Amino acid sequence: MEGRVAEFDEDRGVGWVEAGSERWFFHCTQIADGTRTIATGTPVTFEVRAGHRGTWEAARVAPMV
Repeated sequence: MEGRVAEFDEDRGVGWVEAGSERWFFHCTQIADGTRTIATGTPVTFEVRAGHRGTWEAARVAPMV
C-alpha cells in the first residue's frame, strides 16, 4: 500500500500511517530502512498486518524514493 506518515513520536518510537481515510499504528522497529525515525508527512509504502494488540498495524514502512 502507499500512504504517508500522519504522526510520529520520536520519544515513544510510535506513529501512524494514513492512506485515504484509514490510519494504522506502527512501531519504529517496522521502519524498513532501520533508522527507527521518520518525518511526519513522508510518503511511504507499507503492509497491513495483525498487530500484537489485536488490531491491524502498518509493517515494513518504507520511505518512497
